Amino acid sequence: MSHPRFADIGACVFDAYGTLFDFGTAAAKHRTELGDKADQLTQLWRTKQLEYTWLRSLMGAYTDFWVVTRDGLDYALAALGLDKPGLGDRLMSAYLALGAYPEVPAMLKALKAAGQRTAILSNGEPAMLAAAVRNAGLESLIDEVLSVDSLGIYKPHRSVYQLAVDRLGVPARRISFHSSNAWDAAGAAHFGFRVAWINRFGQKPERLPGAPDAELRSLAELPALLGLS
Repeated sequence: MSHPRFADIGACVFDAYGTLFDFGTAAAKHRTELGDKADQLTQLWRTKQLEYTWLRSLMGAYTDFWVVTRDGLDYALAALGLDKPGLGDRLMSAYLALGAYPEVPAMLKALKAAGQRTAILSNGEPAMLAAAVRNAGLESLIDEVLSVDSLGIYKPHRSVYQLAVDRLGVPARRISFHSSNAWDAAGAAHFGFRVAWINRFGQKPERLPGAPDAELRSLAELPALLGLS
């Protein structure tokens, strides 16, 4: 059954990493080399990657997400004592070939079959996002790929969410936004999107302005939320 807050949606907008694409697959591809530190690396790498986006935004010291991702990785490798030659380069190459979560292709096909416009709105640098979309075979299912790189600031700054409004020509109240990141869901809701938080990781809600309109376990539940199944 559709949710009343998700009636008359004009575009479906998705975060990329952790929402459509599984960032854990980069370390998983090198699990033999990483040993029992593979999961620790994934968690610390992601934590520092995000922290650096927020800190650089506050410092007015923007650099693109590829650099931030490498900086976060280098910190994590050093912190965990993983100093094997070339390992950082191999992990960064794997980040360009992340897999999509299993339900993503069918979900996007259902949205497209119903005539919904689809877009990605991400911190990712354009070449990174293009590689992820191509590797996952989603080119025909995503209408627009929007990167913060054109703004020089990261989520959850309001200008990032405004970018989707401006580029799609759809008012905020008619955009259904989806993110697995609780802080991103809060930022998007505070901006004025209709927000479904994809709580893949069993997180607790953030204590921030803006609350999502719905909480889903995976994107497989989205078509029903929108009244498409």
